[in-house]
Amino acid sequence: MRQCRLFARTLTEIWKTPTVRPSSRCLQTSTFLPRFFHHSPNFLAPPPQPQTDLEKRIAAIPISRFRNFCIVAHVDHGKSTLSDRLLELTGTIPPGGAKAQILDKLDVERERGITVKAQTCTMICAHRGDDYLLHLVDTPGHVDFRAEVSRSYASCGGALLLVDASQGVQAQTVANFYLAFAQGLRLVPVVNKVDLPSADPERALEQMHSTFELDPKKAVLVSAKTGLNVASILPAVIEQVPAPEGDSGRPLRLLLVDSWYSNYKGVILLVRIFDGEVRAGDQVVSLVTGLKYTVGEVGIMYPDQTPQSSLRAGQVGYLIFNPGMKRIQDAKVGDTYTTVGSERNVELLPGFEEPKSMVFVAAFPVDQSDYQHLEDSINQVMLNDRSVTVQKESSEALGAGWRLGFLGTLHCSVFEDRLRQEHGASIIITPPSVPFKVKYRDGKEEVIENPNLFPDTDVQHTRVAELQEPYVTATITLPEEYLGPVIVLCEANRGEQKELSFFTSTQVILKYDLPLAQLVDDFFGKLKGATKGYASLDYEDAGWRRSNIVKLQLLVNKEPVDAIARVVHNSQVERMGRAWASKFKEHVDRQMFEIVIQAAAGRRIVARETIKPFRKDVLQKLHASDVSRRRKLLEKQKEGRKKLRAVGNVVIDHKAFQGFLAK
Repeated sequence: MRQCRLFARTLTEIWKTPTVRPSSRCLQTSTFLPRFFHHSPNFLAPPPQPQTDLEKRIAAIPISRFRNFCIVAHVDHGKSTLSDRLLELTGTIPPGGAKAQILDKLDVERERGITVKAQTCTMICAHRGDDYLLHLVDTPGHVDFRAEVSRSYASCGGALLLVDASQGVQAQTVANFYLAFAQGLRLVPVVNKVDLPSADPERALEQMHSTFELDPKKAVLVSAKTGLNVASILPAVIEQVPAPEGDSGRPLRLLLVDSWYSNYKGVILLVRIFDGEVRAGDQVVSLVTGLKYTVGEVGIMYPDQTPQSSLRAGQVGYLIFNPGMKRIQDAKVGDTYTTVGSERNVELLPGFEEPKSMVFVAAFPVDQSDYQHLEDSINQVMLNDRSVTVQKESSEALGAGWRLGFLGTLHCSVFEDRLRQEHGASIIITPPSVPFKVKYRDGKEEVIENPNLFPDTDVQHTRVAELQEPYVTATITLPEEYLGPVIVLCEANRGEQKELSFFTSTQVILKYDLPLAQLVDDFFGKLKGATKGYASLDYEDAGWRRSNIVKLQLLVNKEPVDAIARVVHNSQVERMGRAWASKFKEHVDRQMFEIVIQAAAGRRIVARETIKPFRKDVLQKLHASDVSRRRKLLEKQKEGRKKLRAVGNVVIDHKAFQGFLAK
C-alpha cells in the first residue's frame, strides 16, 4: 500500500510540473516508470543502434543508382554458380568459399543440383567511382516452379537471360523469355560455359538473335565456373537495366513478394518497397486482409539476414513483425502493405495469380502410429512451400492419410525427399493422378481430384452428360535428327501436333497438345530416352477437353482395393490392367485358399491373375490304392477349400503396397 501511495504521489507531481524530472529516489522506487511516457507506436521498437559502415554506404546511394535484376535460364545452365561469382566479385562473400551455390539453402537442392525456391541477395558494386546498390534474385529453372520465377519478376527491372553455350536455347529459356517480356523487363543476354570443349557460343548467339531478337553485340560471354569474363556482367547490368521508380516522400506502399517461416521469429516477409520508407516500430496494415502489425525488424539479405535501420523506395528486403505473424496463411503473396492511416491514399498493387495444383497423390504413413508425426512434418514443410494443397483422406487398405496437390511431378518428388531427409518420415506415395471434370445433365459441373470419387457406371448412364480431362500445350526443343522418334512418342501419348518450326538449321521447336495424365506418366523420362538427353520440355495449361475416360481399379477376391485406383483413357485400360495384375501378384503372399486378382474398368474385367493356395499332398499315404479312393480324397479337399475361401479374408501387408507403388 505504501508503494502504491508513493507511486500515485509521484505521478501527480510529474503531471503538475512536467519539466521536473523524477528524483533518484523515485527512480529507485519504481524503475519501470519511464516506460509509460514512450510514444505508443514505438513501444516495441528496439533502441536506436549506431549506423554500421554498410548502412552508411547504402544511405549514400540514391534511387537512381539502384538496380534490381534476376537470373533466368533453363535448368542446369549455371544460374546458381554465376550467382556465387557475382557475390564474390562484389565482396558480399569471401572468394573461394568452401560452400558452393550459397543461395541454394535446401538439402534437396544441393543433392539434386537444382534450384527449388527463388533466393535473393543484395550487393554493392563500385562503377566509375560511384556505388550502386544491386539486388539479385536466383530463380528456379524447372517448369514446375514457374510461379517462383513470375513472383521474382515483380521485384525486378531486368533479367540476365542465361544460355548454355553447349546446349543453346531450350524450352524453359523460351518460356522464361516470354514471361519476362510480358512483365516489361530489360533483358541482358549472357552465354555461359564457354570454356567447355563442346561449347559453340556463335550458335547460341545466333539462336538468341533469331528467336528473341536480342542484339548479339550486347551479349556477355562468360564461364561461371572459372570466373572468365564474369566482371563484365555487372557493368552491363548497370548500363542496360533501368533504375526502379519510387518516392521515399510518399506514403508507404510495399509489395509482399515471398515469405517463409522461422520457429523463433514467426513469418518473415520478403518485400519490395515501391514508395515511402519503413523502419522498426512502424505500424503497417494489409490492404487485402485488413490485419495490422507492428514492425519489429527490417533488413536486407546480405547474403543472410542483415538488420538495417530502414528500407526505402526501390529496395528489396525483409520484414519481421513484433509480435510475430504466426500463420503463414496471413502472408498472402501479392498483398500490398502501407502504414496505418494511409489506407485511402494508397492503391492496391497488382498481385499474383495463385498457382493451381496439376498433379495429385495420396500419402499414407507406413505405420499408422506415425500419423501425428507425419502430419506435423507435412505442415512444417508446407510453411515454406505454399503451393502445396492438402486434404485428409482415408483408405480401407492403408488407413488414414492425405491427398496432396502439386504443381508437377518434380515438385512432388522434391516434397517427398524433404519429408524423408528433413523429418525422417516413412511414407507411402501413390502414383500421381490428375483432376477430371464431370458435367451433369442438369447443368452442374464438378472437378474431382480423387479417383475413388469417379461416378459409377449407373450414374454415368443416368446423370452424366460429359467427362473431361485437362490438356497442356507442350513445347519441346530438340535436335533435328531426333524429330521422328519424338513425333512417334507424342502421337503414342494421344498428342495433337500444333506447330513445328526450325529456329536454326539443326534445332527444332515442336508444339503438341497433350493430356496432362500422359505428361505425368513419366513422359519426360521417355522423351529424354528417345533423344539421348538432348530434348527439353516446357508446358502450360490448355484447358479441359471431352474424353473417353474410365476408372481402373484392382479387385482382390472381388473386393476393390481403394488405394489402387486411377482414371485412365479407354485405350490404355487393357495394357495397364494386365501390368497392374501381374505386378500386384508378385507382392501378395500365398494363403490357404485361392486368391484372384482382377483389374476392372467399370463392370468389365480386363485382366486376371490367380495365386494358387498352399496344398497338402493328401495322396502321400496312398501307394497302390484304387483310383476311386484317390478321387474321394481330392474331392474332400476341394470342398474344404471352398469353405475356407468363403470365410477367409485376404490380408495384404503394407509391404505389398510399398512394393507395388514403388517406382
